[in-house]
Amino acid sequence: MSALSSDTHPKMEALQIQLWRQANPTRKMNMLAQLNASARMLALTGLRSRFPNASEAELRFKLAVLLLGDELANKVYGGSHAK
Repeated sequence: MSALSSDTHPKMEALQIQLWRQANPTRKMNMLAQLNASARMLALTGLRSRFPNASEAELRFKLAVLLLGDELANKVYGGSHAK
């Protein structure tokens, strides 16, 4: 098997994969939820950095555009927020 991460020792990576495989479905879903929350937080942090004067509503809309695309974000938010 090829390495997933070039900065992780192969033995530690093998252990990590083994632990993922042994995790029950609830644990796997919790890990996925945590990863999604982290990704959203990082995306919002980046948006705040790029648009320091944007309101929270504008930032949530911009995040929706990133996650859903323009068309669906406009449907969800009613197209009432500036891009």
